[in-house]
Amino acid sequence: MKVLYTAEATAHGGRRGRVRSSDGVLDLELAVPEQMGGSGADGRTNPEQLFAAAYAACFQSALALVARQENASLGDTTVTSQVSIGRDDQGGFGLQVQLSVSVPGVGREQAENLVAKAHQVCPYSRATRGNVEVRLAVT
Repeated sequence: MKVLYTAEATAHGGRRGRVRSSDGVLDLELAVPEQMGGSGADGRTNPEQLFAAAYAACFQSALALVARQENASLGDTTVTSQVSIGRDDQGGFGLQVQLSVSVPGVGREQAENLVAKAHQVCPYSRATRGNVEVRLAVT
């Protein structure tokens, strides 16, 4: 792989700590969600929210790339990513992702085709393939 960019972030204190990017742009306090036995402290995020935000942004860019390649005008698209964490059958933890994609500029069949193609090229989709269940929904 020819590296184009490398992001760097450091976590201190795990899920109850802080995460900060090397350039200081991202500097967030973390809290364990109440649903997982934590405080769910106001104004604090968690790894699943960060992953959901990153995946949604990356997927939307992949969708725009595919649309340009196919000369499709998408309109004002949105991607909503839901990242769930839970226990797996082996007693560990796993993730599931639901991507809900709104593509108002084209018909449903074309939208589904573009979303499927975006799922093939999105780096986050490629990284999770075969390891994380990712469901796609065109809304």
